[in-house]
Amino acid sequence: MRRVLRSEWTKIRSVRSTVWTLASALVVTVALGMLISGLVRHSFDDLSREDRLTFDPTYTSFAGTSLGQLAMIAFGVLVVSTEYGTGTIRASLAAVPQRGTLMAAKLLVATALALLVGMATSFLAFLLGQAMLGPYRTSLGEPGVTRAVVGGGLYMGLMALFAMGVAWTLRSAMLSFGVLIPFFFMISSILANVEATKRVGDYLPDVAGSRIMAVVETGDRPYGPWTGLLIMVLWVAAAVLAGYLVLRQRDA
Repeated sequence: MRRVLRSEWTKIRSVRSTVWTLASALVVTVALGMLISGLVRHSFDDLSREDRLTFDPTYTSFAGTSLGQLAMIAFGVLVVSTEYGTGTIRASLAAVPQRGTLMAAKLLVATALALLVGMATSFLAFLLGQAMLGPYRTSLGEPGVTRAVVGGGLYMGLMALFAMGVAWTLRSAMLSFGVLIPFFFMISSILANVEATKRVGDYLPDVAGSRIMAVVETGDRPYGPWTGLLIMVLWVAAAVLAGYLVLRQRDA
């Protein structure tokens, strides 16, 4: 297993696209969070009384996550699909005939990297976002803030893991992006914001998982932050299981 893990680490760090997607996730999330936080600071006096009462400085600093998660999705897809696109998956399976071992090693290495970058991104986005908010900022010592910041890192890592599971299932970068991007950036938003389908939208992975990053309670969601993250974990587990079943039953 040690040799397989080392091999997967070599694959990931030697492919430029996977390295750049992780860097993009950090830069985009932090930069956009700072920009939104700065804009909120300068327009805070123009907010309505209700918006001021429900203002969540922690969640505001994570405003870039909605775009940064796209880079994490790209990372998860490319980590898996690159081998299928180049045909090197055949060599990998010849070297490691135990398909579960191969998949576990790739998931362990890639998820560890995604979580590491996700945590760094979350803490940087929070600290720099709060600096931009100035007098409206909060701190890690306030109730629920540390949970939200750590949860933001977990959310980013889980998003990459979910994308890996989908990529294992579809075995194609184009198909994976064709499913994931509309799902998270169109279908999810529509379902979550239309009254007739709002209850369904509340249980989608990104909607439920992002609840962990909020400190101030808003809306009427039927679950709390940790339950929302658990719902996302169940989605991730289902995607990874589907990927494993496809890998075990189909030829490369």
